[in-house]
Amino acid sequence: MKIRLTAFLAIAIATSGCATHATREPQAPLVGAWRSSVHFDSGPFATLADLEFLYAFNAGGTLTESSNYDAVPPVAPAYGAWTQVGPNEFVASYEFFVTKPPARVEEIATGGGWLPDGRGRFDERIRVAADGASFDSTFTYAALKADGSAAAEPVSGKAHAVRIAP
Repeated sequence: MKIRLTAFLAIAIATSGCATHATREPQAPLVGAWRSSVHFDSGPFATLADLEFLYAFNAGGTLTESSNYDAVPPVAPAYGAWTQVGPNEFVASYEFFVTKPPARVEEIATGGGWLPDGRGRFDERIRVAADGASFDSTFTYAALKADGSAAAEPVSGKAHAVRIAP
């Protein structure tokens, strides 16, 4: 009897750390992947009728954004952060590096061209629909020089996104 009790206690103690606790915090309705149509009210991007963004909003409050124009001229995706400010309401800020075109095409062959030329910054206010399947947003875009000063006047715009579901 003593051996059985000792064996039972040994097994109980050894496996007590293996218990799982399935208490997950609910995720904000913004978390996930989205595809949006983006429209600028003015500025150099206002003529782009087919501009789209892909967003990935992570549970930890970070985000990644890429557009269908990232290769024109070549620029990196944008990286940033977001936070919830109300029921289904969020603010996000994200930045990307911009490049300047080479003065001559020959510069590309010699390792020149498309060098850093500042960055762009978006500040966006997002409202997720009650069903969680879409969002509408308004944003301000600022073009910044390498030293952080304004390269142009900020412009505003709006976007409509749909969730990318498996």
